Amino acid sequence: MGTKFRAAVITLFLSSLLLPLVFSESNDGFVRVELKKFKLDENNRNADRLTRQILDSKIARGIVRLKNYQNMQYYGEISIGTPPQKFTMGFDTGSSNLWITSSKCYFYRACYYHSKYYARRSRTYKANGTYAMVGYGKDSISGKISQDNVLVGGLTIKNQDFIEATKLSGPEHKNTKYDGLLGLGFQEISSGRVVPIWYNMMNQGLVQNPVFSLWLNRNTEEEEGGQVVFGGIDPKHHKGDHTYVPVTRKGYWEFDMGDVSVNGKPIGVSGFSAMVDSGTSLLLGPTVVITMLNHAIGAEREDNPKCKSIVRMYGKTILNMLLVKEKPKKICPLIGLCRVDGKKSNNIRTFQCNTCELIVVWMESQYKRNHTEDCILNYIDQLCDSMPARQPSLVNCLQISSMPIVSFLIGGRNFTLSPKEYVLPIGGIACISGFSSFDIAPPLGPIWTLGNVFMGRYHTVFDHGKMKVGFADAA
Repeated sequence: MGTKFRAAVITLFLSSLLLPLVFSESNDGFVRVELKKFKLDENNRNADRLTRQILDSKIARGIVRLKNYQNMQYYGEISIGTPPQKFTMGFDTGSSNLWITSSKCYFYRACYYHSKYYARRSRTYKANGTYAMVGYGKDSISGKISQDNVLVGGLTIKNQDFIEATKLSGPEHKNTKYDGLLGLGFQEISSGRVVPIWYNMMNQGLVQNPVFSLWLNRNTEEEEGGQVVFGGIDPKHHKGDHTYVPVTRKGYWEFDMGDVSVNGKPIGVSGFSAMVDSGTSLLLGPTVVITMLNHAIGAEREDNPKCKSIVRMYGKTILNMLLVKEKPKKICPLIGLCRVDGKKSNNIRTFQCNTCELIVVWMESQYKRNHTEDCILNYIDQLCDSMPARQPSLVNCLQISSMPIVSFLIGGRNFTLSPKEYVLPIGGIACISGFSSFDIAPPLGPIWTLGNVFMGRYHTVFDHGKMKVGFADAA
């Protein structure tokens, strides 16, 4: 009650002293402030300073400012509980759960690298007790679901369910700069059927528009590493209009993507879906395409005799089967490298089958370009050495300026990445390709994951109301 009284007095004081000061809300979800000039003298200098503080807090509502760690991790601050307990969080459009390291996380080394949530210290904590687990590739977290108030960018989300993580499995958790993740995907992929925090922002009327946007700064020397805006778009951080594409499947922010090109020439493998994922540092894609991309940019290669032996033994046979008018739908089972029923029996058979299927796609892409048989077989032989033996692939730092432009066709526009944008220097001693292979099995895959390498170049809008994703040049 005392706080409300002081706020009322300040407002009355400013309104009588400062002239017409008008707040208005526009369609982009931001609070606009219209100002008129007045003569500033020593008597009202303090009032002017106080006014700026009020305006700054008004405009900043719904905005989370991010830190950037080596262009690999982006994280911002939230609070949970009453009184608030502060945490640094990754804002992840590739998952849907909110989780935080629990004070009951004892038996995993990663537990001791992060701030922890203490339920008993919060007056607004409510127990749920349901067990939930979330997987992130080779890593996972698990624990019991709890409920508390969460403060994000000045917005208080009441009674938000989240996972108190007591188990942090996998090698990466101890290396992260954040204490947990705030998932911004759809509820369809939420573990434990938990309502995501973004849904509750909308349900509780905390945002004017059902839209949020991300800007990731790739300049590591600047203080501000990025920005998440809940309820709108900050025009300062993009140039030109956004190109929008419809969400094709709720779960991830997934859409259809067209050709991938190198220096303006399509590589000949397309038709994959893509999702935009702020929780992934690199740009991930199916091995069949990533191998071709890393070969095209000149990533370092390693001799792959197993792959080459398959090319030498079966290459001409596969190519001849592709040349017939009615080519078979499944070539690899016909030549005995894959089982007819599609099952994989052992590691050797799995490698042979997977490699054969890659070779078929590579040959088809080259055949469409009317290359000769010798050219095709020689190219496939080279691709064998570009297959990702280790992740990510190394590139020569001295050759970045001569590497090609890579582009992705989305919504009729080619979104380009220059070598300086897709090559990442690591510790000043090495450089890695921003393209890394990650195969997701059907029915969810195969799919591209456009992570921070892409999002750092393009400001991204997530329109939940109209079920679409938009990209514009970042500013």
